Amino acid sequence: MRGDLVRKLIARCLSIGLAVLAFLVVALTGATGWGLALAVAALVATAAERRIRKGADTAAETTLIAAAVLVGYARRLDGGFDPALATAALVLLGLVLLVGPLRHAGNQEIQAANLPVRSWTTLIATHLGDALLALLAVVALAAAATMPALVALAAALLVGAGAGTIALGLARRRFRPPAGGGAVGRALRQHQPEFLLYFSAPPGSEYQVTMWLPYLERIGRPFMVVLREPEFLAPIAAATDAPVVYCPTLRAMDEALAPSLRVAFYVNHGAKNSHCIRFTQLTHIQLHHGDSDKAPSANPVSGIFDRIFVAGPAAIDRYARAGVQIPPEKFVIVGRPQVESINVRPEPLAAEAPRTVLYTPTWTGHHADADYCSLPVAEPMLRKLLDRGATVILRAHPYTTQNPASARQLGRLTEMLAADRARTGRPHVWGAAGRDLSLVDCVNRSDALISDVSGVISDYLYSGKPFAVTDMSGEGDRFTERFPLAGAGYVLHRDMTNLDEVLGQLLGADPMAPGRWATRRRYLGDFPAESYADAFLDAARRELEPDWSPPSPGRPVEPGLVPVSPTT
Repeated sequence: MRGDLVRKLIARCLSIGLAVLAFLVVALTGATGWGLALAVAALVATAAERRIRKGADTAAETTLIAAAVLVGYARRLDGGFDPALATAALVLLGLVLLVGPLRHAGNQEIQAANLPVRSWTTLIATHLGDALLALLAVVALAAAATMPALVALAAALLVGAGAGTIALGLARRRFRPPAGGGAVGRALRQHQPEFLLYFSAPPGSEYQVTMWLPYLERIGRPFMVVLREPEFLAPIAAATDAPVVYCPTLRAMDEALAPSLRVAFYVNHGAKNSHCIRFTQLTHIQLHHGDSDKAPSANPVSGIFDRIFVAGPAAIDRYARAGVQIPPEKFVIVGRPQVESINVRPEPLAAEAPRTVLYTPTWTGHHADADYCSLPVAEPMLRKLLDRGATVILRAHPYTTQNPASARQLGRLTEMLAADRARTGRPHVWGAAGRDLSLVDCVNRSDALISDVSGVISDYLYSGKPFAVTDMSGEGDRFTERFPLAGAGYVLHRDMTNLDEVLGQLLGADPMAPGRWATRRRYLGDFPAESYADAFLDAARRELEPDWSPPSPGRPVEPGLVPVSPTT
């Protein structure tokens, strides 16, 4: 995070500094050639800043560069007032003023991927700033070569005409929207999706969607993904063949939601979920993006959904334990389909066998009551693991680097692993190498887990292998009351006073092994391993078509649970 901030600061200083310097050299000295060269350098720096600072407002430096180039051009021509150059200057000024509003207007337009439509209007509107920088570079080169001002005017009019056409098109759609909707809406109606996955989240959260996409595709019905932030469009579209639509406004959502839709799935409790829940003709189903004993996993906001798909009975108990009253008929136990590829180890590993330990520290959370991050106390734990000859897979939460302190702590751990790998040759995994592995890969490669309170533990539970949980709240015996899943593993105290004892059990005899299987059923459901994901697929198909029934005999209902009858 600190490195990213430094890059942005350097890019900003370079672009504005070179723009100011170019203008001063051209305006106050006779070194016109040097001034034009500095203007071109400022253009390059500004283009780099726009890549580093997405959506950056570069109007100030662009104005200074344009002024430097035009003054330099006039001096190179040295022929007094030139109407062509003056006209070109007015067009350039208009373009500088138009870039910001046109980009904003373009960002308010619906955008789509994996559909047979291409919104050139939006694309050009959002890249007009880049086109302006290229135009200024052409004008600067024309000035350096002392070309006639008509060259600059022709280039400016060409870009200006394109920008004007796009601006008129956007204005027409804003104030007089087409009666039949836009091209994206028409393409979606032709696609006839039966359900959608709705997603709104902070940057870096696309994993919440990508973990569900393979299973939504296996439902076998046409669907779409609706996004509320533009940065997710490219990565999520690359992960599926289904249409992916970015809806910046409520009006865009009205256009995107085709009449064929029946169900909307959600993977978090984002504040913008309410923008989709207002469509009462849909059945709204919360999937979550993990199953854990964290406080957010029993969010009272879950009550606004028509259905809550949960992994096992423990998730229902979690809401009750938190005092969140939700009608039992809203819950549907579907397992956690993402664990179907996890290898199950029914027998403990031989005591003398080398161990690979997966360490998955979570992030600090948005609020203090959701801060379960063990990174501040992780160094002694990692050192003990290395002393015991363990190979370590370090897989931190995607949000870890949002906190500068956590980023520094993670950096120290990676340095320890790198030093140990250089010394011993043990194939530790961290950083980019760890991100290239899926969580399932990490689970299957490891023999034991050390984690904080997070959904990783529930997934790891499916493997049957031992795990330890860090008690960062320092609650002692009360810790397993608040986080019952920890009771099936080994609890590490915040001060690490029981570290040797826990590692001895985790990497040795594993006395908790027998009890973990009962816990596994409560947290992940009791479904056959060979058709584990079918529980989710069957439940989803039943919501899309209430009369649908699986071809195989139905599974028994969990004891104490009422079978769910679909409602709207």
